[in-house]
Amino acid sequence: MPIKVADGVYWVGAIDWNLRLYHNTYSTHHGTTYNSYLLLDEQIALVDTVYGPFYEELLKNIKELVPVEKITYVIVNHAESDHSGALPRVMEIIPRARVVCTSKCKDILSRLYHTPAGIGPATWDFLVVGSGDELKIGKKTLRFIEAPMMHWPDNMFTYVEEDKLLLSNDPFGQHVASYERFEDEAEQAVVWEEAAKYFANTLSPFTALIKRKVEEIQSLPIEIIAPSHGVIWRKEPQRILEKYHRWASGEAEERVLIAYETMWESTEIMAGAIAEGVQREGVPVRLFKLSTVDHADVFRELLEARGLMIGSSTINNTVLPAAASFIEGLKGLRPKGKVACAFGSHGWGGGAVKVIEQAVRQAGIEHVVPGLAVKYRPDAGELEACQRLGIQFAREVKKFSPGG
Repeated sequence: MPIKVADGVYWVGAIDWNLRLYHNTYSTHHGTTYNSYLLLDEQIALVDTVYGPFYEELLKNIKELVPVEKITYVIVNHAESDHSGALPRVMEIIPRARVVCTSKCKDILSRLYHTPAGIGPATWDFLVVGSGDELKIGKKTLRFIEAPMMHWPDNMFTYVEEDKLLLSNDPFGQHVASYERFEDEAEQAVVWEEAAKYFANTLSPFTALIKRKVEEIQSLPIEIIAPSHGVIWRKEPQRILEKYHRWASGEAEERVLIAYETMWESTEIMAGAIAEGVQREGVPVRLFKLSTVDHADVFRELLEARGLMIGSSTINNTVLPAAASFIEGLKGLRPKGKVACAFGSHGWGGGAVKVIEQAVRQAGIEHVVPGLAVKYRPDAGELEACQRLGIQFAREVKKFSPGG
């Protein structure tokens, strides 16, 4: 069912209640939505489509408002398939409509949807736009703002001046399936949790670019932010802009995460003793056993925590598989503003601590506290050393500031 967002602006997207894995890496416990927006004016514009399997749902929602054939423009803010998958079928109905997008987006669409018969993007009428370009569709003025690497090179925002409405595509979104279309109607804890998780697992590699772009759009009068996943921000949308600026700046709380994997409990015993030391310094600490937790949830927790300690037993001179997967994810996401430390037990030959320390530096974490390796099972003296490490690490977390 279409939902009114502003005068002449309607949500016509689709709800995916069953999605549980995004990008084949990132857990989506609450499903998602594919948000598409229809702008009704003297000319009609469709902003983004939906993931291909949800084409019929999109079509049904549009038809409740206008005949599909009346659409003049299809604006593609981002070419990724969860937003453009239905585009080829839509264009079969409206072949004379103009496809509005960035130059990079045009290139990607041409690669995604080319066919041997030469139909598809090769036959579409593209209107290539860049930052500052405007399109009048009647009373409404659409201004385009390129936002590269939020989170693909082709991303852009569409700003509807008269409605003070920012159609932002991926940024400011959340993976939440809900009949509630606005954040003030939905369950607040879930919305904010998923907004943070989306940033941590999708956008965190691009924090410098995001910070600058958020500062740029904060100068605009914005009353509504309508992303392409999840709910629409209409109650004080500046709150999500402020959160993005904070996350992109690497600001976090005095909190420590201990993420570890263990073979025969020795590294787990070390993790417990280290956590005691952290607690003695009055710093909150949470432990995550990497073989039993969702790594995407840990990365979300890390977004708001200043300290990360990673532990693993050694196997074949390196880390255990769950720890290996975690540190590979860390290297890709490159979290900003963190203090890190490695620890672990080993048998006749070590290696895990060195591997972890190298990985966190490759992830862009420069403040690395020297780690601790224990042979076989920690004795009483080594457990005291673990506690001292926890105390030392907590003190480093207290005095650390991003960029300091």
